[in-house]
Amino acid sequence: MQQERKNAIRRTVIETASRLFYKQGYANTGINQIIEESGVVKSSVYTAFRTKEDILMAYLENTGADTDKALQAAADQGSTPKEKIVAVFDFLIGLVKGDDYYGCQFLNIISETPLENERVIRQIQKQKNGVRALFTRILEPIGKQDLADEFYLLFDGALIANKVHHAVWPVEAAKKIAEQLLA
Repeated sequence: MQQERKNAIRRTVIETASRLFYKQGYANTGINQIIEESGVVKSSVYTAFRTKEDILMAYLENTGADTDKALQAAADQGSTPKEKIVAVFDFLIGLVKGDDYYGCQFLNIISETPLENERVIRQIQKQKNGVRALFTRILEPIGKQDLADEFYLLFDGALIANKVHHAVWPVEAAKKIAEQLLA
C-alpha cells in the first residue's frame, strides 16, 4: 500500500512537471510551482525526488519512451522502407500542426542545458540515438542504413526550423527530401 502511494505521488509530480517543463521550459519552472500545481506536499515531493533535476530526468525518460513508441507506431504504418520513412515524417507533420505543440521536448530542454550537465545531455542523446536507430532499422532491409544519419538530420532539422518559423513547411520540405533520397 505504501509503495502504491509513493508511485502515485511520483506519477502526479511527473505529470505536472512534464506539462510545465513542456509549456514554459525547465528554467522557468520552479519547484514550488510544481509542488503547488501537483497538490503534493513538499515533503512528499522531496521524498520521491531529491532534486528538480531528478524530476527532469523522469520527465525525459518517460517522454523518451512515449516518443519511441509513437515513432515506431508511425513507421509500422508503412510496409516498405520508403513508406515507413514517409509515415514518420507524416507523423511529424500531424504533430507540429497540433494546437498544443510547443516544439520537440528534447530540443527544448537541450537548449536550456549547460554543457557541463552531462547527466541530462546523455539522456537526451540516448533518445536522439533511438531515433537514429529507428531509421537504421527501417533502412536495413534495402541496404541503405548508411543514410540513417541523413534522415535523422532531416528529422531534427525540421523540428528546429519548425520551432524557429512556427510553420509546418520545414517538416513538409524534410519529407520531400526524404522521399527524394529513397527514389
